[in-house]
Amino acid sequence: MLELKRGDKAPDFELMDQSGQPVSLSDFKGRKVLVYFYPRADTPGCTKQACSVRDNAPRLTQAGIVTLGISPDKPEEQSRFDLKYNLGFKLLSDPDHSVAAAYGAWGRKKMFGKQGEGIIRSSFLVDEQGDILEAWYKVTPEATVPKALEQVA
Repeated sequence: MLELKRGDKAPDFELMDQSGQPVSLSDFKGRKVLVYFYPRADTPGCTKQACSVRDNAPRLTQAGIVTLGISPDKPEEQSRFDLKYNLGFKLLSDPDHSVAAAYGAWGRKKMFGKQGEGIIRSSFLVDEQGDILEAWYKVTPEATVPKALEQVA
């Protein structure tokens, strides 16, 4: 499995958000972007992670960070997740997991004692030029925001 590291060029992408609008990483050139991959909308860990981003939105904004959450869920599922928890940030649909694979966030994993392929919960802080400032693989839902904020402190 490919793993991105500090200094690597962040793979650009264009995915649909929860409103069905196309969003590209390059749309945010000149800004820091927290890109995080999560397995499935409205599951316990993913909800905890998304609500942490929502609850820390003022701190992230103050640090100059825009957040993009990515999962294989369809835009309609992302929309329901956003509305249910009043998340207020872009959730992007990667149904064929090609973007997750480009970031090394798709691969073999063990879940509930079974081997399979799926999203490896990961987060990436991308700098203003589109380079990886830091990458965290197998990040816990609670650590996503604190790790990003530590990088810009």
